[in-house]
Amino acid sequence: MNKEKLIIKLKKIKAKIDKKNLSPAGNRKKVGVILFAASIAVFLIFAIRFSYLITVGKVASESLSEKKQALYQGSSVVKAKRGTIYDRNGQVIAKDATSYSLYAELDEEFIGLNGKELFVHEKDHGRIAEILNKYAGVEKELTLKQLSQTTNEAGDKIKSVEFGAAGKNLSLETKLNIEAALEKAKITGIYFMEHPARMYPNGVFSSHLIGYVAPSDKKNEDSALTGVMGIEAAYDDLLKGKDGLKYYQRDVNGNEIPGTAVIDKEAEDGQDIYTTIDSNLQFRLEELMDEVAKEAEPVEATATVVDPATGEVLAASQRPTFNPETKEGLTKEKKDDPEPTWQNLLVQSSFEPGSTMKVFTVAAAVESGNFNEHATFQSGSIDVGDATINDWDFGSGMLTFRQALAHSSNVGMVHLEQKMGEQWPKFLNKFGFGQTTNSGLGGEITGSIQDSTIVDTAMTSFGQAISVTPVQMLQGFTAIANGGEMMRPQFIKKTTRQGGKDNVLKPTVVGTPIEATTANAVLTYMGDVVNDANYGTGYGVYDIEGVNVSAKTGTAQIFDEKQGKYLSGARDYVYSVVQIAPTEDPKYIVYVTMKQPSDKVGPDQMIAKISNGILKHALQIEAGDTPSDN
Repeated sequence: MNKEKLIIKLKKIKAKIDKKNLSPAGNRKKVGVILFAASIAVFLIFAIRFSYLITVGKVASESLSEKKQALYQGSSVVKAKRGTIYDRNGQVIAKDATSYSLYAELDEEFIGLNGKELFVHEKDHGRIAEILNKYAGVEKELTLKQLSQTTNEAGDKIKSVEFGAAGKNLSLETKLNIEAALEKAKITGIYFMEHPARMYPNGVFSSHLIGYVAPSDKKNEDSALTGVMGIEAAYDDLLKGKDGLKYYQRDVNGNEIPGTAVIDKEAEDGQDIYTTIDSNLQFRLEELMDEVAKEAEPVEATATVVDPATGEVLAASQRPTFNPETKEGLTKEKKDDPEPTWQNLLVQSSFEPGSTMKVFTVAAAVESGNFNEHATFQSGSIDVGDATINDWDFGSGMLTFRQALAHSSNVGMVHLEQKMGEQWPKFLNKFGFGQTTNSGLGGEITGSIQDSTIVDTAMTSFGQAISVTPVQMLQGFTAIANGGEMMRPQFIKKTTRQGGKDNVLKPTVVGTPIEATTANAVLTYMGDVVNDANYGTGYGVYDIEGVNVSAKTGTAQIFDEKQGKYLSGARDYVYSVVQIAPTEDPKYIVYVTMKQPSDKVGPDQMIAKISNGILKHALQIEAGDTPSDN
C-alpha cells in the first residue's frame, strides 16, 4: 500500500516538472532572459565605477591625473651656471666648460639605421692607438689592451670600453682633433661623452689658493660640481648658484615636444668672484717658483706678495703644486715624484718662523720703550733657566741692539724679551699670533705659542717655540709696512651677481699694535740687514739696485713631533725672508719660505731668486716700466 502511494507521488512530481519545461523554445527564452538581466547588471556596475573614476579621479590609491602626466609630461633640472673667478683686472682664472671622455663601442651589433657598422673594427686598432696617443696622450699599450677585450671577469660580453684618466676631461679642441683624425682615416666606433667641467686656462696659477672642483657624486661624472679646495671650496655656496626646474610635453616615445617647455623655477646662476690676484705678478711668480723648485728641490716652498696699504694678496704660490684642470700633481705619477700637497700652506700649515720673528720683537721693544739702538750687549750665549741659548755664529763680540737685528742675534732678542717682561706676550697677541686671521679660506689654523716655561718664552723672541702660518706673518708685517695699522690679508675684491649689485669687500684694519714712528724705525733697522756690510745677514743678497729695501732673513730649526726633538740634518731648516720696498713708502711685502732644500745649492741664493725676482718685477710695473725679469 505504501509502495503504491509512493509511486503515485513520484508521478505527480514528474508531471509538474514536465509542465514547467514545456519545450526547447521555452528553455531558450528563459536563458535569454537570464543573460539580458546579467548584461544589465554588468553595465550598471561599469557605469557606476566609471562615474566614480570621473568624479574622484583615482584607482585604489593611484591618481589617474598623475598617471596621465607621468605618461605625457616630463620635467628636468635647469642647471645653474657656476660663477666665474677672475683676477683683479677681469682676466679669467676659472670658468664653466664642458669636458669630454673617450669610449669605444666593441659590440658588433651596434649598427646604424642605414646598416652602417658603427663599432670598432679590429683592423683599426693600431691606427686608433696612434690617434689617441697623439691628441689625448693615451698610452698606445693601454688603447690596444682595451680594444682587444672580449669578456669581463664574470664571462659577460664587453660591449664598450674607456681609456683611463688620460681619456677623460678632454677639451673641445682635443675632441675635434680626434674626430677629424678618425674621420680622415674612416674609422668608426670611437665616441665621446659630455660632462660638466671647469676650465682653468692658466694651468698652474696659485692653484692651492684658487682650488678646483669635482663632481659632487664621485660615481656620477654628470653630477653638479662642488669646490674641493681654496676659493672654489670656501665660496662654493656663492659660486654654484641654484638650479631651476622646467616641465614639458612628451611624445609617445618620451621625447620633449619642441615649444612645450614651461619654466617652473628659473635657474639662479652663481655669483662671479673677482680676486685680488694680479695675473702679471702671478705668472712671473710661478715661473720663478718653477725654476727654484727644479734647482733647490725643497720639500715645501711658499711665496706671497701683499699690498701693505690694503692687505690685498697680489700673488701667492707654493710648491709642490698641481694643475687644477688636468689634476696633474695631485697624485704621484712616478715613485720618485714628491708627495702631493693637499694643503693650502698659506693658511693650513704652521711652522716655527725663526729669525723673521725678530722684526716683531724689535717692534714691541721700541713701542714699549725698551729699545735703545746704541746700547750694547755681549753676543754669543745667554743662560735662561736651566738652558743656554746660543747665537747662530756663537758670538761676534759686543753688539748694539740695532746690530742685533741686522746680525740676527738670538742673545740680543732674549735681552729685549727680558726687558719687556709681561709686555712681550701681550704684543704677540696684538700682532695676531695664536689667532685666526679670519681669511675666509677653509681649514685655517691658528698655530701655537709655547709659554709654559721662561725658556719657551725666551725662545719665542727669536722665532722658536712658536708656530705660525704664512698668512699670520703677512698680517703682522702689514703693521710694519703700513704705519702701524695692521691689515687683514684679503683675497677677494668683490662678488657680482648678474643683474644685481656688486658686493665690494673693503680693506679691513684689524689692529694698531704699534705707532707709525715705531713702524718707520723698524723699517730703518731692517734696512741694515741689506746695507750693513759688517753685520747684515742679507748684505749683497737681498739688495735691489736703485731701491731702498727693508728685509729680514730667517733660519728656523724644524721640530719633529714624532721624535719629540729638533731635526739636526745639514738642511733640516725652514729658510725664509721678508722684503718690504721701497723702505720710505712701502708698496709691496714679499715673504718667501723654503723647507729643507737640497744641499747642492745655497738657500739664500735660491730664496733671493724668487723674492728679488718678483719684487723687481712688481716695482718695474709700479714705475710704469716694462719688466726686464733679469
